[in-house]
Amino acid sequence: MSTLSPEPLPLSPGAVFAAAVKKEGTKARATFNTTITEDFPGFKRRPRVAVRALFKVKTSDKPQARFWYETHPTTAPGANVQDVTLRPEAAFEFHFDQQPLRPTTGWIQVPQNLLDDPEALAQFIDFRLLVRLCTAENQALTIGKGGDRVRGILETPGVTRLPARKDPVSSLLAACAEVEQMGGSADGILINSVDYYQYLLGQNGLLSELTAMGIRICRTRMVSQGTVVVGDFTAGATIYDSGRSEIRFAEPPPGIFPREGLAVCGEIYEALAVHLPTHFFLASLRP
Repeated sequence: MSTLSPEPLPLSPGAVFAAAVKKEGTKARATFNTTITEDFPGFKRRPRVAVRALFKVKTSDKPQARFWYETHPTTAPGANVQDVTLRPEAAFEFHFDQQPLRPTTGWIQVPQNLLDDPEALAQFIDFRLLVRLCTAENQALTIGKGGDRVRGILETPGVTRLPARKDPVSSLLAACAEVEQMGGSADGILINSVDYYQYLLGQNGLLSELTAMGIRICRTRMVSQGTVVVGDFTAGATIYDSGRSEIRFAEPPPGIFPREGLAVCGEIYEALAVHLPTHFFLASLRP
């Protein structure tokens, strides 16, 4: 009776980079045919939702993401539209555009003697560089300024600001209702962790009710305290993802570290295309 040998587990990004360092020292560079922000080991132990997990993702091997989008009217209508009060989307304007796939980069400094311990170096990369890169991606997708980097959802023209209602929960639920008034369904919430723990956790089953409706919640520092982003993330936007990443030694630009040291960066390449800015709302939680 023969026994099948188990298939070897794939190497983590940190293990791949540590193997490259063993061969090439500080000239090492590791490339991946995946987006390594999805490989942070902490996601396997604690199911925290990252910003990217709210959006649908499309792999793209092109330098530009070409996409459609709709906006509220910016010009006077040439004819009357039936039932526009009932269905505001009937008056939306249709557009086509493109966004370049841009890099998002995370940095760490590596103690020199760590280079002599491949196992410790691999763990350092997996648990520190990847989480720094995940944080950088959260920032880019939420408040990225665009230009030579990713433009985030809150920098996209057409996202509507809503005033606070009588209390934070009422403000949140009113924003969910506004998405439906535009013809969508709220399926994602971006909220600062302070507000999540203060206003949502332990509120008589509120989180269970939102989960049952298919609404996912991402806790992130990239949303200012006292505000919340609610939207139809599935229909309303797409991450165009290159499906490639790299980890390398590099000279950091000014303002990355407070002191000199041997630096390693991880980098991914993507664009955020917002098809329906009309379906995203930034709501104040408190009057």
